[in-house]
Amino acid sequence: MTDMTDVQADVLPAPNEARSDGVTVRNSRDDDIDAMLAIYRHHISHGLDLANAAELEMPQIEDIRRRRKNMHRHRLPHLVAEAAGVVIGYAYAVPFRKRPAYRYVVKHSIYIHHEHLHRGVGRMLLPALIDACAATGHRQMIGYIDSTNQPSIKLHESFAFRQVGYLPSIGYKFGRWTDCVMMQRSLGPGATTPPDAR
Repeated sequence: MTDMTDVQADVLPAPNEARSDGVTVRNSRDDDIDAMLAIYRHHISHGLDLANAAELEMPQIEDIRRRRKNMHRHRLPHLVAEAAGVVIGYAYAVPFRKRPAYRYVVKHSIYIHHEHLHRGVGRMLLPALIDACAATGHRQMIGYIDSTNQPSIKLHESFAFRQVGYLPSIGYKFGRWTDCVMMQRSLGPGATTPPDAR
């Protein structure tokens, strides 16, 4: 049976297959979902206070599959980084807000396998995601980053993101309140020209 998401993915701009250190960035496929789920679950279970583990609802395969199909339906990129045939990271963009006025803005997420951190995988995924979102006519990209995650903040700064907001004490984990940095960059012509009619 053909996965309709993969058929729809053909109409999305394919990322320039960036290759570095044996890593390739490409559009995700349905058979990548198990690997993406494992990466995501690791980040959830290690990014939250285990004292609250009983309250934690781990995402399921259908959750990831549904999100991926929804992104493709909205012509939003969903990318993976692969090394030796194994998915070691993924990145995607979702609408910033549902109201029509915000239809040219996306927010994004990047998750890297814990055994492949500091290998430059995010440095490959982020520009591919930026290019893919610009190619679909989006004009702004936003990211929310834990204020203690300096490597991610520095990565985003190196790709022309700038801090546009600071949200103090919005998360609670490991017995303390956490802050969030809001970062933004323009895509394509940004706000210098009106958007194409959609």
